[in-house]
Amino acid sequence: MTKVLTSAAANKWIKTLEDEKSYYLSCEAISSVYTLAEGEEEEKPEYDYKATRDAVEKINETIRKIRHAVNVFNTTTLLPSLGITIDEALVKMAQLNARKQTLDMMRKRLPKDRVNSFMNRTKAIVEYQYTNYEIGEVNEDYKRLSQEIVDIQLALDICNQTQTFEIEMEE
Repeated sequence: MTKVLTSAAANKWIKTLEDEKSYYLSCEAISSVYTLAEGEEEEKPEYDYKATRDAVEKINETIRKIRHAVNVFNTTTLLPSLGITIDEALVKMAQLNARKQTLDMMRKRLPKDRVNSFMNRTKAIVEYQYTNYEIGEVNEDYKRLSQEIVDIQLALDICNQTQTFEIEMEE
């Protein structure tokens, strides 16, 4: 059976499967052992090791197939507005976000800032730290980078909601 999905639908399906697997594993953790006091009548909880193992493995296999299909989709689908594949866009966005954090810290600095002398009370002189760059230039780069991240995210959102791919699944 062939299923046609968007990336967004595939990720929601994976989440549903992970929830179902979590349920099986929680039930297993509770029901796979039981305690009896001396003289107490045995009331074994219902538990089937093989059935639980098989159910979890079937879920894992389905998740692997879905993730593989998403990965293939990500490596082969071009985002027309950006001219790069989805996987390239995801890597680029991570790189831009890391740079954005640095720029955010840099743009918040004062051009001249007194160094905290509480650490070394033996120093009698006051020290200042100066920025060695133009804060306005950093702020402009921060804004440009932020917009580029938004553009990538919007292109990814459109693709994830509209482009489909196929997954071969067992009935």
